[in-house]
Amino acid sequence: MSRTTTMTVRLGGALSDFVSANVGDDGSYENVSEYIRDLIRRDKERTEVAAFSRLKAELTHALAAPEKSYQSLTATEVIERNWA
Repeated sequence: MSRTTTMTVRLGGALSDFVSANVGDDGSYENVSEYIRDLIRRDKERTEVAAFSRLKAELTHALAAPEKSYQSLTATEVIERNWA
């Protein structure tokens, strides 16, 4: 179940002007809340894409290793190794 949280953000000067230019009749967003939610969604997506890219790079590196360097591990051994 999702919950709603109200947050207060203070902006001044150029940041406030920038937000104002993007909200209302002349902007792309109906209100400031809509704009902030979109920014957060985009940042979340950027973070997830970056994490996936790191994982993909690690897997590419691991799969390029010679087969003789592979080592059989149980699930327990993997978990223990990752806690170290």
